[in-house]
Parts: sequence; structure tokens; C-alpha cells
Amino acid sequence: MDQYNGSQIVILKGLEAVRKRPGMYIGSTGSRGLHHLIWEILDNGIDEHLAGFCTQIDITLNKDGSIEIADNGRGVPVDIHPTEGIPTARVVYTILHAGGKFGNSVYKVSGGLHGVGASVVNALSSKMVVEVKRDGNVYRDEYEDGGNPVTELVDGMLPVVGTCRKNDTGTKVLFYPDGTIFETTQFKPEVIRKKLKEIAFLNKGLKITFKDKVNNTEKTYCEEEGIKSYVKYINRENTTLHEEPIYIEGVSGDIEVEVAFQYTNSFTEQINAYCNRINVVDGGTLVTGFKTALTRIMNQYARELGVLKDKDENFDGKDIRNGIVAIISIKHPDPQFEGQTKTKLGNTDAKVAVDDVFSQQVTRYLDKNVEILKKILDNSMKSYNARKASDKARNAVLKQLNDVDTKSKLASCSSKKPEECEVYIVEGDSAGGTVKTARNRKTQAVLPLRGKILNVEKATLDKVLLNNEIKTMIASFGCGIGDEFDITKLRYNKIIILTDADVDGAHISTLLLTFFYRFMPELIMEGKVYRGLPPLYKVEYETTVKNKKLKQSKYIFNDFELEKFRKQPDVKILTMQRYKGLGEMDANQLWETTLDPEQRILAQITISDTVEADEITTTLMSSNVPPRREFIMEEAQYATLDV
Repeated sequence: MDQYNGSQIVILKGLEAVRKRPGMYIGSTGSRGLHHLIWEILDNGIDEHLAGFCTQIDITLNKDGSIEIADNGRGVPVDIHPTEGIPTARVVYTILHAGGKFGNSVYKVSGGLHGVGASVVNALSSKMVVEVKRDGNVYRDEYEDGGNPVTELVDGMLPVVGTCRKNDTGTKVLFYPDGTIFETTQFKPEVIRKKLKEIAFLNKGLKITFKDKVNNTEKTYCEEEGIKSYVKYINRENTTLHEEPIYIEGVSGDIEVEVAFQYTNSFTEQINAYCNRINVVDGGTLVTGFKTALTRIMNQYARELGVLKDKDENFDGKDIRNGIVAIISIKHPDPQFEGQTKTKLGNTDAKVAVDDVFSQQVTRYLDKNVEILKKILDNSMKSYNARKASDKARNAVLKQLNDVDTKSKLASCSSKKPEECEVYIVEGDSAGGTVKTARNRKTQAVLPLRGKILNVEKATLDKVLLNNEIKTMIASFGCGIGDEFDITKLRYNKIIILTDADVDGAHISTLLLTFFYRFMPELIMEGKVYRGLPPLYKVEYETTVKNKKLKQSKYIFNDFELEKFRKQPDVKILTMQRYKGLGEMDANQLWETTLDPEQRILAQITISDTVEADEITTTLMSSNVPPRREFIMEEAQYATLDV
């Protein structure tokens, strides 16, 4: 047995750790991770805006694939850092966890709290150039190959490359993403535009200009009405119950609160929450404060106006929120997010602040706008009556779940411990048979779907429950649906969608995700839903080890990985097999590539932007054709054809 001692412990210095494990810092090396580089640099300018020093940010997509981001904030400090002995700007762009966001002396509120953004972007770039305007001078620093400084210091300081007016300050960052790390280095202008529009909504008065030199276009974003305009934008194609969104703002303690909401004739609710511009997709205490206050206030008005009689029970919170589209945005000096992904806010004072500000301000508004109040209460009463009328019918259908025969479809696992169990949802009995043979029968269950499930977009729960495949899934999961959903009763720690890598497989996956998102969103929010990623290729190749030629095989999961493999020295590809379906692999191959927890690759389904998730789901899955056609035409240029 080899010795295990200190010589085996590898220490990654500087920014090496970022280049070695980029996914830990930006989520992925795909398109989403690539665009995350822009948001990290952009965050620095936005923090300057929140601090009251930045009014404009310019973003330029250059023809050579680089991105340039310039703001008119105070400019990154260029003095000698007291502990590092080098210019502070170089500290910010080359050392992890270095920044002005850890204390509250520089930024009262900030979205980027980890202090790793600028240095991470540098680490994942083949080249970065930083220019800082301060004190009438323009300073420049340049880095190559993942953050290595190439600019020579002058008496320990960054060189001055120009002059400017004393009140002309700011920071400009130009970077080239590293093609050896990212699957693609091609930025998508539409992705950038969508994000900038959201940022403009959340940062009232900030002017953002995007210059796309690749396509010779320019667009400026500036929203003077902030999140009120955001609600209007979301509801641009909806039928609303009142013309203008209701806008509330105020301060409670050190927390600034903004709420904008508007009612539509939809059967759903859409509440989008932001803390320091971060979309907390799982909500948290700020959403709880809003819901609590809204339910309490509307029930009080319903009693006072005689909408609810003494004998009537109060409106349920869902009755009151039926059809609502709301944006909640707070600025908190010390936000406590649950998890590294920042998807849920945990501060109890946020709940109190939102409840306090909303209760006071919305009462004043509704007292002056009684007609709008009556429309909201009328909508709540309709929801209340519809819920009461449908309860009996729905409960009758839900009771049928106890009689659903899952044994003929579900190949269950022997373990009864949910934390170690997982279920694979596969298409058809053929693939199901292969997976059943290959699986670990103790912990892995298999549920084959016979045909495509119902497209549930805009469908009622009663209609959804008439679909046999959906009923089987609900009965198999064990956690119920709708008001009866209880995630603590879920029988599996992972629900894994495993479909073929073709159009039908993609369609089935989309239908399943739409069902989960609309009727069991907690499964996604709690990280229980995954996509299995079987390999696309099996490569037989020849390589040279210690002057000996060896024949080996390797599974490759995507085209980017295949191209990297082709470029390796001393590798000669002999044969290559492409898998289009699970049925093309035998049980052993399927186990070692797709089912074995030690070797498989799973993609966890997450939601990073609730507004975009809802908008895209509606666009792609509803019966409204024109928006879907427009979306497809816009995105077609980014599609990868498999012909």
C-alpha cells in the first residue's frame, strides 16, 4: 500500500483553486457560468450605485469576444495595501476574499458578500485589463493566463497611463474568458439584455448602456419607476384587475423595503423576492412578512366592508393571493442567506420590517382607493367560493390515489429509508427494462412512463389528476399534491429524470419539469429533482505510457469534452460509438456510466430567476402561439442541431 503522508497533500495557491474547480465559484463552465463572469464584475458597479456614487454603467461586447464593463463610481483604490504591500487594486483582482464588502464602512448594503467576484473572473480569464480613474489620474493593470500580473509597478504603484478631471472617477474592466476552461466563450446578447433589464428594474434611476459591437446594436436601460415598472412588464400580456400596480416603500430600522403588486385574472400567484438585488427564489422571511401582512389586512377590510359575514370563516392566504403578481425588494445591511446559492433569506428582522412597512403604507393607499380594494376583495371571494366548491371534487380524486396500482408500473427498491432512496423516471418499458436490470435494487426504484404526460400549463388540479401517468407518479412519491402536499412524506431523496438524448426525450423532460414546477414546486426548491446525464460517446483509443502503446476506452458526455479529448497529445482515437438512447447500452454500461453513484453525472434542477422561469414556462408550454414563435426565432441562433 502506498504511503499516505504530507507529500500527497496538494496546496493550490493564489487563484489556482478557482481554475481547478471553477464550478465551485460560478456554478458551471457552460453558458450560464460564462455569463456569470459579467454579473460578478457588474455587481461592483451596482454596489457603488447603492452606496450613492455610481449613476451609469456601460457594457460593451467586442468583436474579439471580450467584455468591457465601465462604471462612474469612486474607482477601486490604488494606494498601497497596508498588509499586502502591493496596490490595493491588484489585491482586489488577484486575492480571493479581498474586498470592501466584509465590513459596513464602505458599503452599507451589498449583493456580493463573499468578496471573490473580481478575482474569480480574473482567474477564469486568459487576459484582463483594469483601468481606474482617481484623483485626476488613469491607472492601468494587466493580467494574463488566469490572473498573473504582467504590468510592471512604478515605485510599487500602478503606472499612470493618462489624466482626467478630478471629479471623473470610475473603474473599467476588460476581460477575455479562458477557452480552455469554458465549454463556449461566445456571449449571448439576448441573455445580457434580459439581465440588464432586470437590474434596471431593481436599481431605480441607474443608467445602463449595452453596446453590442458584434451585431452593431446599442440599448440603454433606465427605470425611473423601479419595481413598479417591473410588475407592469411581467403583466404586459395579462388582463389586470386594476390599471396601475400598487407601490409601497418605507424604512424599518436599518432595512429599506419596496413592494409593488398588481392583480390579474390568472389562477396563479407570482411573488418574486429580492434582497440586495439577489433573487431569493425560495423566498424566506421577507416573503413570509408580506404574506402575513396581506392576509391579515385583507381579512380586516373584508369584515369591515361586510364582504365576510360573522358566520363566514376568514379568507385563506391563497384566496387573497390568487392572481397576484408581486415584487418584494429589500436592502439589508447584514443579510443571512441559507446556503451558498443564496436562494432563501433567513433574517427574522426582515419579516418584521416588511410586515411593518407594508401594513402601514398599504392601509393608507387602500383607504384612499376603495374601488381597487373592492376589486381585490371581490377576486378573493371568487377564489374562496371556487375553492370551497372544488374541495369536494378534488378530495374525491385525491382519494383515488390510494387505489392507484403502482406495483404494475413502479419497480420499487427494498430500502424504506427515504434519505438513501432514489427513483428514476424513464420513458417506455424498453428503457425501463434495461434500467431495472442495471440498478441497485436496494436503493434505486424505476418508474417507466407509458407515453407522454399531460402538458399541465394552465390546467386545473382536477384535470391534472385525470392523467394516469401523473397519478402513478404522485402515488409513487407519497407526498401528495396541492394543499395536501407534504415534502416530509417524500419516499425518495432524489427524483431523477432519465430520458434519451433525442427530441422525444427532451419533450418528455420538459413536460415533467413543467408538472413539477407548477404543481410540486417544493420538489425543485428543495433540490430533489435531477436529470440523469448518460454519455453521448464511447471512445476506444490508443495512448503511449512509458514508451508502451496501450488500448483503452473512455465514456464522453458532451461534444466539448470530446473536442478536448481529441486535442490531447499521445491519444489516437480508434473507434467511436455514439449513443442516442438508453436502449443502446447494456446493463453493465448503463450502471457504470449513469446509475453508479460513484461515477455517474447528475444535473440538479434549480431555479436562479423566478421571473424568467415563470415567463419561459408560460411562453413555451401555454397555448398562446405568437410568443412561443418569437422566442424560438430569437433563440434559434444559439441552438445546436443534431442531424
